[in-house]
Amino acid sequence: MFGRHSHGLRNTKQIYETFGPLAPTRMQARGGDGLAVRFVPASRDDAVGVADDQVEALLEDGWDPAKVALLTTGHRHPVQTEQFERHGPIGYWRSFWDGEDVFYGHVLGSKGLERACVVLCVNEAGERDRARERLYVGMSRATDVLVVVGDPEVVRRVGGDEVARRLGI
Repeated sequence: MFGRHSHGLRNTKQIYETFGPLAPTRMQARGGDGLAVRFVPASRDDAVGVADDQVEALLEDGWDPAKVALLTTGHRHPVQTEQFERHGPIGYWRSFWDGEDVFYGHVLGSKGLERACVVLCVNEAGERDRARERLYVGMSRATDVLVVVGDPEVVRRVGGDEVARRLGI
């Protein structure tokens, strides 16, 4: 459909340029300028708590909770697990589409979805199958603000030296 290139229209140039090396096909950044992508180092065990702090910081900065998502690459966030158990799959996904609060999800359930602000919590060792795909999907869900939280060595191992460099690792 796009020939040899896809066009990254939904993400800011800064977000696209960070995840670009992970893209399965060559893409051209066509989104507007935005904020720099932030990387916040955290151990795998601390990543969820640090990611929660980043969500709180976005809300304190005035972002509408309905425009914020926290996505994990490893174990599900406790809020996601609780919402799924309490409301079942239909109620859980309704919370995404209703867009009234911060959405908590896993990257593999987020393909094709987006939020203005995404805090990507790399809470795994990066040794499972599809680790690179999970990193790519998580990074590419943000349209305006992307914060990546995780162990710098895991991100480097999964994403490669170029992604690590672009994240300032």
